[in-house]
Amino acid sequence: MAIEIKAPTFPESVADGTVATWHKKPGEAVKRDELLVDIETDKVVLEVVAPADGVLAEVLKNEGDTVLSEEVIARVEEGAAAASPASAPAAAAPAAPAATAGSSDEDPILAPAARKLAEENGLDPATIKGTGKGGRVTKEDAVAAIEAKKSAPAATSTSPSVAAPAVNVPAGDRVEKRVPMTRLRAKVAERLVEAQSSMAMLTTFNEVNMKPIMDLRSKYKDMFEKKHNGVRLGFMSFFVKAATEALKRFPGVNASIDGNDIVYHGYQDIGVAVSSDRGLVVPVLRNAEFMSLAEVEGTISDFGKKAKAGKLTMEDMMGGTFTISNGGVFGSLLSTPIVNPPQTAILGMHKIQERPMAVNGQVVILPMMYLALSYDHRLIDGKEAVSFLVTIKDLLEDPARLLLDI
Repeated sequence: MAIEIKAPTFPESVADGTVATWHKKPGEAVKRDELLVDIETDKVVLEVVAPADGVLAEVLKNEGDTVLSEEVIARVEEGAAAASPASAPAAAAPAAPAATAGSSDEDPILAPAARKLAEENGLDPATIKGTGKGGRVTKEDAVAAIEAKKSAPAATSTSPSVAAPAVNVPAGDRVEKRVPMTRLRAKVAERLVEAQSSMAMLTTFNEVNMKPIMDLRSKYKDMFEKKHNGVRLGFMSFFVKAATEALKRFPGVNASIDGNDIVYHGYQDIGVAVSSDRGLVVPVLRNAEFMSLAEVEGTISDFGKKAKAGKLTMEDMMGGTFTISNGGVFGSLLSTPIVNPPQTAILGMHKIQERPMAVNGQVVILPMMYLALSYDHRLIDGKEAVSFLVTIKDLLEDPARLLLDI
């Protein structure tokens, strides 16, 4: 019996997807819940698995084709692989030479993240040893192969016979590689251009003395980690809590524009920008105003792990009323973040830099951070934006105010 394989159900915000990778070819046997194909959307990569044991009878959508929600992309013939046990040895005989020729090694099963890493680093997938289920090449396998490739030249650098070809490469031979832009990267580019062309976007800056929070963190981080089962106390949770309090005082910064209407949200869903192998993603902390510092830190940690493994779901990234971006983790001292529509503001964190500051007439070296608030001037006035940023600054420089709600 033929079973139709359909694309996943996409949410309303996702119009379509692209067939990224087929892990099975027509005629190959499949097992129930075995990965068949990856569907890439502008947010996440979705995996489609086999509904039953059988044979992949037909592929209707090839790699690179666009698919709609619940569109039929293939058919599986249920039980076909086990229908004729007597013929199995005969079928296996011609397959043996192909196996010895290395055809399975030449076409290994690669996870999407592993395939991307292999392409970006010029690795032959056939040279990567897979440690996953059924020989599947995982992201960790690809990373290990890349590290091995990097260390190989260092190990042979003393050999003149190896070094000579690199010296003799003509200066005019410059290699270029052209690869298609991923849907995620294309969508990010589209939204950034849309934001800049459709918004009256401005950025206001301030600076915050991080010493009070750094002292607090240094004093309690060990107790915090022990109390909350290994969850580490970072800086982001303080910024999230300060932002939720400031959003309550300035609801316009938490609003969005829908046509000619202004939508004021009675909740704070904070998006936290996370860098992944596929690009920038923004998972959302739901009802952040009710979350404790430990819950914020734990959830962000989980988001980071899921982003690296390519396991973030649509639900993780849907919605959001305000966004926090931390360019400081990459060493950025100052930037102007771009608002994520339909939100109307985004807070940019930056590197903590020790600088001489005037305190009570004395020059003191303090750990300072620049804060940037980009906002849509169509909805938020300059006074409201500056007051919002100053509120965050005041709360961070005196963390006790977060606990006392003052």
